[in-house]
Amino acid sequence: MENPRPPAPGFTPPMAPLPLPLPLHPPIAPIPAPPRAPAPGAASTESDDDDEVEYEVSDDHRAARERHERAVQELLQRRRAYAMAVPTNDSAVRARLRRLGEPITLFGEREMERRDRLRGLMVRLEADGQVDRLLRAQEDEQGGAADEEDAEQIQYPFFTEGTKALLQARVDIAQYSLPRAKARVERAKRRLADPDEDPEAEADLVVKQAGEFVLECSEIGDDRPLTGCSFSRDASMLATSSWSGIIKVWSMPQITKIATLKGHTERATDVAFSPVDNVLATASADKTAKLWNSDGSLLMSFDGHLDRLARLAFHPSGKYLGTASFDKTWRLWDINTGTELLLQEGHSRSVYGVSFHPDGSLAASCGLDAHARVWDLRSGRLYCTLIGHVKPVLGVSFSPNGHLVATASEDNFCRIWDLRTRRMLYSIPAHKSLISHVKFEPQDGHYLATSSYDTKAALWSTRDYKPIKSLAGHESKVTSLDISGDGQQIVTVSHDRTIKMWSCRSSIRDNEMELV
Repeated sequence: MENPRPPAPGFTPPMAPLPLPLPLHPPIAPIPAPPRAPAPGAASTESDDDDEVEYEVSDDHRAARERHERAVQELLQRRRAYAMAVPTNDSAVRARLRRLGEPITLFGEREMERRDRLRGLMVRLEADGQVDRLLRAQEDEQGGAADEEDAEQIQYPFFTEGTKALLQARVDIAQYSLPRAKARVERAKRRLADPDEDPEAEADLVVKQAGEFVLECSEIGDDRPLTGCSFSRDASMLATSSWSGIIKVWSMPQITKIATLKGHTERATDVAFSPVDNVLATASADKTAKLWNSDGSLLMSFDGHLDRLARLAFHPSGKYLGTASFDKTWRLWDINTGTELLLQEGHSRSVYGVSFHPDGSLAASCGLDAHARVWDLRSGRLYCTLIGHVKPVLGVSFSPNGHLVATASEDNFCRIWDLRTRRMLYSIPAHKSLISHVKFEPQDGHYLATSSYDTKAALWSTRDYKPIKSLAGHESKVTSLDISGDGQQIVTVSHDRTIKMWSCRSSIRDNEMELV
């Protein structure tokens, strides 16, 4: 292959021709500026009118702009609202709403919702220029707080002015109860200090005898369901009440009718014998209570309740009568004069039962508000409120030892309370249905009896609150019961219209030996 010949020195090769320049784009016309509105008061010229360009704003654009402005205003209001000082206490929020003339609460409104409503109201008032209204509300609130501080420094007890008869009754009750309380305490101390006394053995004996209760006899009490029963002070007579409004008095222990008491126009709800003599009181749905002699003669009628009566009870002195009513009150009556001494409020719903302390110093009331309340009859003060039941409380009873009280409720529980600590000691799941009545054994309170709508009555030891005996025999709801003064007999009444008397086997054997 032939080698190329090298170029001669000083020889320059020819260059490629340069490309022709591309043609330039024509200049872009300037964008016209938006038309400006003429200044106010300036005269427009014909040339200006010719140069102005008018733009039409669509409805959608105008609506969007309004929504944007509203959103901005709401955002500003929300910022001002969160920057405002709003009370955190619900009572203070309610007070400020009241001072601003707004409802303090709305249906279903909670605390945080109420506070947000107050915050929004304050923002609206500020935006509307009603700052003076806000300032006045704050000044009133500060003045009210100062008044509340003064009131806290000087606290006056709430009371209702009573009559001279009530004052005399309180003095009489104090004079009656103090010696009895002193004797009860001294007796308890003496029994503890005496080596010959054995309270545990005595309680065991009483509980053992209570386990021997058997049905002794049964009797038809009325054509309608029976509602109440009560022994006389010596257990020689028994009184029963029924839906027919008729009260019947029976001789014991054969349950032989000796008197019929007619006077109520509606069904009779309860009956109670006096603890000092042979008079008895009855309660009725005709809003009255009546005092009767055991032979059937009407002695007195107590009128004043605004609704039907439920239970009633005699004071241990026998001078006063307590009645519970569905008008949410219980009342204290003087049986000698027939005057109403005390109208006691305190329950939020109907009052169903009332009972008196063995010393006569206290009274207990129970009602459909699921509470029982203990009142001091000597001063008129509320001693304590027994809160624990979840359904209406239908029965209450004091123990003879002076410091225990039992309550029976529709929640199927019987609860034991200690008046010294004002707390619940024990809760007994006593029955399968509501408990209609409860009663302590009247001697020393070693056992208590409960009646229920499960067709049974039951006895319970007060030492460990264990069941002693189940009194089964009724065919329908047991509405009431009572225990004789010696604790040897129990009577129950029911919607099956029968009266059933239960006795200890030991007492039955003793009676048979006496007859022989």
